[in-house]
Amino acid sequence: MTPAPPNTALACNNLALRKAARYLGATYDKALAAAGLRSTQFSILQVLNTRGETTITSLAESIAMDRTTLASNLKPLAREGLVTVEPSPTDRRARIAAITADGQARLATAMPLWQEAQTKFEAAFGADEAAALRTSLDAVLDTGFEPWAE
Repeated sequence: MTPAPPNTALACNNLALRKAARYLGATYDKALAAAGLRSTQFSILQVLNTRGETTITSLAESIAMDRTTLASNLKPLAREGLVTVEPSPTDRRARIAAITADGQARLATAMPLWQEAQTKFEAAFGADEAAALRTSLDAVLDTGFEPWAE
């Protein structure tokens, strides 16, 4: 008798990660809704607020997102006046994203909502465990894959 194949759904790293990401993402989306932001938009504003203006390519790399998806995520933020996306003055092929004063104000409104979700997650999951999870997830980015390489 041939042994049964392993249950790939239970052993799939991608499925486990996506399930957790959808679960936690929905939690943060719900918390940030009062500020009119989704968690991805919040992250983009947070990175731009920290780094200042940056190229789309650099921003995409810093949040591990392909440029096309990032551009789609920037459009509603630009329509609302929370970010600007302009051609680079030094390289017309590059585009520069920057947070606006309205974007900084929206981020300031969202920050306590984010902090509350962060605190609740760490209380339920464990602060040390959450820190270890972030470390492990950061390490995933160093595994050598090039998902967006052209």
